[in-house]
Amino acid sequence: MRTPTRARNALLAPFALITAGTLFLTACGSGTDDAVNAAAKSDEIPTTDVVSAIQKDPAAAKLLPSGTRTLTLAVSISGQPPGTSILDDGKTLAGQDVDFANAVAKVLGITLKTQQAGFEAILPALDSGKYDLGVGNFGVTDERRKTIDFVTYINDGQGFATREDSKLNKVTDLKQLCGLNVATGAGTTFEATLEENKHVCTDAGEKAYQVQTYSEQGAIWSSLQQGRSDVVMSTINGLRYAVAHQEGVKFLNEFHRLDVGFAFKKGTALAPAFQAAVNKLLADGTYTDILKKWGTTGSAIQKSEISPPEHKDT
Repeated sequence: MRTPTRARNALLAPFALITAGTLFLTACGSGTDDAVNAAAKSDEIPTTDVVSAIQKDPAAAKLLPSGTRTLTLAVSISGQPPGTSILDDGKTLAGQDVDFANAVAKVLGITLKTQQAGFEAILPALDSGKYDLGVGNFGVTDERRKTIDFVTYINDGQGFATREDSKLNKVTDLKQLCGLNVATGAGTTFEATLEENKHVCTDAGEKAYQVQTYSEQGAIWSSLQQGRSDVVMSTINGLRYAVAHQEGVKFLNEFHRLDVGFAFKKGTALAPAFQAAVNKLLADGTYTDILKKWGTTGSAIQKSEISPPEHKDT
């Protein structure tokens, strides 16, 4: 099934024609294998069914709190693979996060009541009880772990992209961004990383880079195209996909790895069951099938963990 006409045209248009309507990933992928490139070159959202044949696992289901039958899931819509998109029927959600959520639900024998929500709104709403869990490529950071519990299902990362005429070829130190305008998504790990490290420029006696945040993610690329921004910081898999579908831009490099997980209210009793379910998917091969579908096999994990410490490598 093809993407909605508006989204597909935006993704395949030359970079000079990109408008604020262009859709883009908003959270926090890695992987350099051919699968990523193959998926990126397709203008279709993958719809292969990798979930319906999954059987309930009694051992994992037993770990659920007594009486758990239905959970409310908040999903952040990104509009671009491997993030969550809406198919042509205007209601069906498709994306890597959705596949993982539905696969875990099958293993646990529960029903998910799925609701669309803004990326910035999901984590705060977990504490209020509005949602039982959230997905949106949420990177596991030490700061987020103070208020959120995570169950990991993929290893992702932060990366950079820019215009083809830029002199930048790789960003290994944020000091390389001094004096530049950096566009990123509001409320993301990218914004946090950039804001926390602006001092590296002033410490070195240079002009600090400016962090430009956008809630409408198409505005990120519009800003770059119009010269208001010099660099984009976002997910690695998302950047690779976007660059593969746009002329005039280039992917720079992976900057920092982050585990990604299901997000829950701090202290949730659901985490052990979800961890067991992800590990069941790893063991029976379904996990690999999901990654192959979305071209993200380079982002695989070996086992699921509950709120692991943030990776500090860069």
